[in-house]
Amino acid sequence: MIGRLRGRVDYKAQDHFLLDVNGVGYLVFCSERTLADIPTNGEFTTIYTDLLVREDLMQLFGFVSQVEKEWYRLLISVQGVGAKASLAILSALGEDGVSRAIALGDWTSIKSAKGIGPKTAQRVVNELKDKAAHVMSIVPIEVSRGEKVIDDDDVVEVIDNQASKDLAMSNKNAQADALSALQNLGYTPGDSATAVAKVLHENSDLSTEELIRDSLKMLSPKG
Repeated sequence: MIGRLRGRVDYKAQDHFLLDVNGVGYLVFCSERTLADIPTNGEFTTIYTDLLVREDLMQLFGFVSQVEKEWYRLLISVQGVGAKASLAILSALGEDGVSRAIALGDWTSIKSAKGIGPKTAQRVVNELKDKAAHVMSIVPIEVSRGEKVIDDDDVVEVIDNQASKDLAMSNKNAQADALSALQNLGYTPGDSATAVAKVLHENSDLSTEELIRDSLKMLSPKG
């Protein structure tokens, strides 16, 4: 099984790119969001992969994070959702959007993906809702992107990009810690994931303590 590759991007197409790894070209299919995050031709990148093997077909699918890869693997486990449909859902919502939609039981968001009907969307939510907490608790390891010389004019952009990455990683850590804390307090993974998703939907920029506090308020009996 090919789980991760690092190489030079040879070219990018509409739904895939060619990765040159020590002279061997790997055709990697991916979601629109992942493809947009792949660096330009000639630059190096690292990508998580999953190999689909059938009697008449072998395809390699790529993901920028472990979370995206895990959602892909879970989505294709649902009856009626193949690799193409899974990538369509990830293209439409992104990994965080999929986590939130499934945790909240929001099948209408899943239905917004190209080629996904209401029955399939409802099946995805029903079958994967209990898996949301596990995926949301994964804190991704950042993979390295292309190396290039940075000019003075690029410094501000690089700093802004790094700040965004740091904030995203901080949010992921807070999310994972909150889920763990809630489950340690006796709440089910499903209820914990739903509460965290609701709180983050209202305010995504919260510390771990704030996220736990607001999630507990969400879970507390009313009245």
